[in-house]
Amino acid sequence: MSFACEYLAQLAAFSDQCPLPRVRALHLPPVQPVEGHAGEFCAVELSDGSLGLSYVRLGDTLAQLRQGADTLVPAEADALAVARRFLGDTGPGRTIGFATANAISRCLFDRAGFRPNDSSDSIGQMNPQAGESIGMIGLFRPLLGRVLKSGARLTVVELRADLAGEREGYRVTLDATELAACSKVISTSTLLLNDTLDDMLAQCRNARWFAMVGPSAGCLPDALFARGVTLLGASWISDGPGFVAALTSGAPHSEFSSKYALTAHGYPGWRELIQRARSSQGR
Repeated sequence: MSFACEYLAQLAAFSDQCPLPRVRALHLPPVQPVEGHAGEFCAVELSDGSLGLSYVRLGDTLAQLRQGADTLVPAEADALAVARRFLGDTGPGRTIGFATANAISRCLFDRAGFRPNDSSDSIGQMNPQAGESIGMIGLFRPLLGRVLKSGARLTVVELRADLAGEREGYRVTLDATELAACSKVISTSTLLLNDTLDDMLAQCRNARWFAMVGPSAGCLPDALFARGVTLLGASWISDGPGFVAALTSGAPHSEFSSKYALTAHGYPGWRELIQRARSSQGR
């Protein structure tokens, strides 16, 4: 069963036990962001204020979302029905489905009273050491310094041919099989959107640490842990209105969110979260 199938089945189980909020709105970034990596994510907001993020810079996804936002995410739509588009659609539909699924996950976390631990470690607690072979799936330029400073050997796997080649202190390749030589790997959560998760994890069979990080990694982690992901790092939105205002203007949103990290240790599991959410309804 694919990650998407498992994830949607878990959210459906939550919906069976607890009424879900409806979809309130889709929030899109501007065409030209103000700074840095702002403008790479959209947010789906539910009627209870829960927000879920998804990457929008794959192909022409953002342009298509701009053209068909009202059709793709009608106001007051059933949240689980929209989330199921992550499983059955491609392109903008899949993107919206993933963002909505992540919004439902945040709703479950909140109802269950579960708050992941904050993390200030941008490289997923991998603690690179001199001489180690580190893999990076997707070129995270802001993270390069931490890895290279450690003296580790870094191999970056990319889809873009124009990025391939030797760089100062690291190498970018299009050949994912080179990940087999890496003992630790850090990956973008875009693997969940482009459906390459299982293929990439298979290439990382020798890695003892696999961290998946990014603002759109705000999903239930159970199916990822079961596949060998050791850490999931995402954004915890603490000020919804402030975050939406920053996202839609293309401004940085760190003031309205913080990074968190989840590992299998200490995480209660989706079934326990649903039980807690059910219990909270009767209070």
